[in-house]
Amino acid sequence: MDQKIKKTQPPAFKAKVALEALKGVETPGQLASRFSVHPTQVGVWKKMASDAVVQWFTGGNAKLQHEKERLSERDELYTKIGKLEVENDFLKRKVGLLE
Repeated sequence: MDQKIKKTQPPAFKAKVALEALKGVETPGQLASRFSVHPTQVGVWKKMASDAVVQWFTGGNAKLQHEKERLSERDELYTKIGKLEVENDFLKRKVGLLE
């Protein structure tokens, strides 16, 4: 049996092809021939690049927003832990005075 080997391309290569496709100077077929990839793949990378640029300008990067929220929540929890430790130390001293 003749199996096709799936070829993975580095991100820099994908970006280069996508940028060329976004320029619109050459057709997807011409770009596919020049970069030795399938024309459908050129279209997929072009769409991915276009969507990423739109998200970048609209601030809609959900992953980045989630990371900011997670860090904010973490800082809030550390603040609560610090406060509870101070209260706990205070109460230990008070109980120690009663004994």
